[in-house]
Amino acid sequence: MNDPSNPFLEPSPLPYRLPLFALIRPQHYREAIELGMQQQRVAVEAIATDAAPATFANTIVALERSGELLRRVLPVFANASSADSDAAIDALEVEFAPVLAAHRDAIRLDPRLYARLVALHASRDGLELDAESVRLLEQYHRRATLAGAALNDAERAELTALNTRVSELTTDFQQRLLADSNALAVHLTDADELAGLDEGRRSAAREAAAVRGLDGWLITLVLPTGQPALAALERDEVRDRLFQASRSRGCRGGDHDTRATLLELVRLRADRARLLGFDDHAAAVTVDETAGTPEAVAGLLGRLVPAATANARREAQALAEQATALGRRPVEASDWALLSESVRRERFDVDLRSMRPYFEFDRVLTRGVFHAATLLYGLRFTERTDLVGYHPETRVFEVFEEDGSPVGLYLLDLYTRDSKRGGAWMSSLVEQSALEDALPVVVNNLNVPRPAAGEPTLLTLDETETLFHEFGHALHGLLSRVVHPSLSGTNVYRDFVELPSQVNELWVLRPEVLGEYAIHHETGERMPQQLVDRLLASRTFDEGFATTEYLAAAVLDQAWYGLSPDEAAAVTDVAEFERTALAAAGLDDRLVPPRYSSTYFAHVFAGGYDAGYYSYIWSEVPGADIMAWFEANGGATRANGARFREEILAPGGSRDPRESIRLLLGREPEIAALLERRGLS
Repeated sequence: MNDPSNPFLEPSPLPYRLPLFALIRPQHYREAIELGMQQQRVAVEAIATDAAPATFANTIVALERSGELLRRVLPVFANASSADSDAAIDALEVEFAPVLAAHRDAIRLDPRLYARLVALHASRDGLELDAESVRLLEQYHRRATLAGAALNDAERAELTALNTRVSELTTDFQQRLLADSNALAVHLTDADELAGLDEGRRSAAREAAAVRGLDGWLITLVLPTGQPALAALERDEVRDRLFQASRSRGCRGGDHDTRATLLELVRLRADRARLLGFDDHAAAVTVDETAGTPEAVAGLLGRLVPAATANARREAQALAEQATALGRRPVEASDWALLSESVRRERFDVDLRSMRPYFEFDRVLTRGVFHAATLLYGLRFTERTDLVGYHPETRVFEVFEEDGSPVGLYLLDLYTRDSKRGGAWMSSLVEQSALEDALPVVVNNLNVPRPAAGEPTLLTLDETETLFHEFGHALHGLLSRVVHPSLSGTNVYRDFVELPSQVNELWVLRPEVLGEYAIHHETGERMPQQLVDRLLASRTFDEGFATTEYLAAAVLDQAWYGLSPDEAAAVTDVAEFERTALAAAGLDDRLVPPRYSSTYFAHVFAGGYDAGYYSYIWSEVPGADIMAWFEANGGATRANGARFREEILAPGGSRDPRESIRLLLGREPEIAALLERRGLS
């Protein structure tokens, strides 16, 4: 019998169907997921056995409507497992990951459904469908085909087993990595070891230690190799310790080691690609992206590597000269960030650490991020303290159009904690859909260290850019205006999804936005214009390093997933494979390690970016071109915002993004703007 107290079993009565977080208990997830799968199986069986000829309404729309309960519970459960996990949530994730994978396969591989999709697809020109409906039908048919729906019974059974095991392994990788990241946080008990850290970061480290019941200070790890504190800590041995902790995640042996997990993932994905008719997993992934082929990806990455590494070598020489001038040791990888900031101060008179008082979080959010959205789109934001988020630190904002009509809800979860995975991301709790009369509820998660009670949250420039970036994803979800939920918001090609977020970073330093939020939290003074000018002049400084570390990670991703089944089976040493792949690409620089090494590369072994990490730089080609378009046409104006909203944000996945880009720019995108922004031209 169903538990009448289960808040998932009926649509939420809260505004915008915000989940009833205050009432959710772990056992509610189990019941709702099990019942949701049962209900969807019944609905899908009715579609598959319908004696009437297939129509768009009785097949595609019916599939879109199926799984209503799952659409309520699964996004909330996924958010809990990522942002506020505990032992009960972890156990449920391990239990249900393979079950849900098999459930999805039972639908998309059903030969009866596929026959209906094939028939509809063949007759689509005579169905008199609107453009969005045609797009949806084509997506259903293409993705079912690529997923293996045309395989025979034995092959489908093999594929289902592979998919089930892959889902188990991605969950395993994420849980091992989170546990090891928590275990490797650097505990300091001598105040002298914190030399170089400002009071804000010291406060956050004290707070992190206190949360774990420790004396002293605790420096927790962020997901990338480079840890923010490395740019400030003055003592070599402390930086070395922090850097080594970051680099050793997942490869120390024991229960948290990720190497066996990632090797099995690579082998299984290679096997699955062969079963589906592809040479390797990278080919299977890119065929349904704007890139099209791994060769196209390799072409872009290969074009960028020589210029990026040349810049990185010049930067390394400057750091070596700086180290000598300061009487320091020869440069190590753990020294790069500290010495780089020293060179930046000397060359440009810019000290990023001293700028933090101008980036007080609440003002960055309301007078920066929200203000830019108001200038561009006329949006208004009202904090809803009467609505409860999934964690006490989660803030809820209602979003309105300029005329007062509702847009959706925006949730923000800023601070790092042991129950939250690393990195920053956006997710949707409720997808916008006219079919379901639903407006969106979206979430941004970041991992900013929390200061002690009563002290302000002062962001770094990098954290400020991350907040603008993730809010770009949120805008994509909030401003989507489509009929069908499968095409809503960020349900787009993976190598396009980063474009709106990258473009939103433009407003960080644009004068019409920066002048509103970059105000000293104590004195109330605006950031001096001469400092702004110097900061702008230094924007491509250290971009050789930044681009090279990114390219190294993107190349690693392509190398792992470019393996055939036989090649994948032969790999036993993760570190050796990584060294060989980087050397072959000209990226084996001991001072510039990959942004993510394999053993903590959550994007591609747990985060859905497998064979797709290239998408950041791929989407930055049109993204940078669109940034240049904004700047050439007056910046953050309502006219520009309306155009960008209409062509890029509102369509979601309802049309090919390449067409959207052409409609906005009036031409094909060009790489020149990307090269200019990254100092590679």
